[in-house]
Amino acid sequence: MRLRITIFVFLTTLAYACSKESKQAPATPSNPVTNPPAQTWSFEPAPIWKDEFDTNGKPDATKWGYDVGGNGWGNQELQYYSNGDNVAIENGLLKIEARRETVGSNQYTSTRLVTRNKADWLYGRFEIRAKLPRGRGTWPAIWMLPTENTYGTWPRSGEMDIMEHVGYDLNRVHFTIHTEAFNHSIGTQKGGNKFISTATDSFHVYRMDWTPYGLRGYFDDEKVFEFMNQGSGYRAWPFDKKFHLIFNIAVGGSCGGAQGVDPAAFPVNLEVDYVRVYKFVQ
Repeated sequence: MRLRITIFVFLTTLAYACSKESKQAPATPSNPVTNPPAQTWSFEPAPIWKDEFDTNGKPDATKWGYDVGGNGWGNQELQYYSNGDNVAIENGLLKIEARRETVGSNQYTSTRLVTRNKADWLYGRFEIRAKLPRGRGTWPAIWMLPTENTYGTWPRSGEMDIMEHVGYDLNRVHFTIHTEAFNHSIGTQKGGNKFISTATDSFHVYRMDWTPYGLRGYFDDEKVFEFMNQGSGYRAWPFDKKFHLIFNIAVGGSCGGAQGVDPAAFPVNLEVDYVRVYKFVQ
């Protein structure tokens, strides 16, 4: 949810909370991290939480809920997020569909699927195999927000974008983070990106390794981003609280719609083969 002076820098700073403001008073800063391990972090070999999407129908209600509404979501987005009408599991795949249809003042519908208060985590390896939608004006993401805004509203309590893609920059995939100290609105955005030539044609694995010492982003096991905890407090590192997963397709908006929306591109789907979460060990 973002902006920069040049197109190149703009594309490297995409994320989901461009116009959100911070209003809540901060909590006590996180404790500094001392003597972090070397380059290698370890995680348990078997997932502690997963969804393989093997049963046709709607997503498992014990794992997933919905954010519903069409208020622009802080970014002048065009879609109305429905309560499950735009999502289904078919033949082993979760499919979130963005459609061109009118609900109230919204010109499009979609789904924003969340694990909030059903599955929330502090640290871990998050691995998602997905195929991205194609079309100008689409803005899909696989990302995480804090379950409670302990340090204040966005960006104080943080945001982690494991995968983000805007349709006008086809197959350029982004990994970004947002904190009070590091965000687009003050010109300090942190992130990485990679051109994946088949991101919208085939499945790829998007991963985040999140530990007390730092976090790393990987696309198909290639590291594209690293952000270390320097122990300077929550303004730089609010990632010491529980976060939850979000899967969605936004339409238009301050980033997704920066070059307009192609109505003929719809309907489009974000397809997810699986999501697996592994416990952090050390």
